[in-house]
Amino acid sequence: MIKKFTLVILILLFSVENSNADQYVFKFTEKEFKELKVRKVRGANEETTYTLGSNENGNYLKASTKNGGASGLGKEIVINLNKTPFINITWKIEKDLKGIDEKSKKGHDFAARVFVIKKTGLTPLSNKAMNYVYSSNENVDDYWRSPYTKSSVDYVLSSTKNNFNEWVTVKANVKSHFQIIHELDVDEITGVAIMTDTDQSNKEVISYYQNIYFSAE
Repeated sequence: MIKKFTLVILILLFSVENSNADQYVFKFTEKEFKELKVRKVRGANEETTYTLGSNENGNYLKASTKNGGASGLGKEIVINLNKTPFINITWKIEKDLKGIDEKSKKGHDFAARVFVIKKTGLTPLSNKAMNYVYSSNENVDDYWRSPYTKSSVDYVLSSTKNNFNEWVTVKANVKSHFQIIHELDVDEITGVAIMTDTDQSNKEVISYYQNIYFSAE
C-alpha cells in the first residue's frame, strides 16, 4: 500500500513539474519538413526556397529567394499560453532587405518572420496574428498594423541594424502582446507559420531559422 501511495505521489509530482515544459513548434527534421503546409503568396513570382541544414546547435531551416519569391511554411498547433506564453526564436540573416519601407504595401517584405495565429473567424484574414519579424530597417520592439490587414501586427524582435549575419536568440510574451496590442485575452493559439518573402521588393534575401518553441518564462 505504501509503494502504491509513493508511486501516485511521484506521478503527481512529475505531472506538476512538466506541466510547463517547453513546447516545440519546429524541429526542422526531414519528416516534419515533408508534413509542413506550404502556402505561396498570391501574385508572387515563385515560392521561397527552403532547405534543411544542421550545426552544433541542431537542425535549422535556410530560406532564400531572389526573384520575387514568397511562400510560407505553416503548422496547425495548439499552444496553451497560460502555461507557456513565451515564444523563443533563434535566427540569422545573411542577406537582408535594406532600403525598403517595411510598413508600406510596396515594401512589406521581411527576410525572416514567424506568424503566431489565433483563429477568431471563418476566413484567414479574420484571424488575429502577431507577426514577429527580423527587420532590415526598423528598430527592435517597434510594431505596427500590417498595411494589408488590421488583424495582423508586425512586431520587430530582431534587426540587422543590431545583428547581421550572426545567430541571435529572442523571446516574446505572446499572451501579453495579444492582450496589449490586439486587446484580446487569449488562452491558446492555433497555428504558427514561417515566411521569408521578397514579392514586393524583388530583392535577394537569405535567412535561417532554428529552435522555435514556447516556454513558461
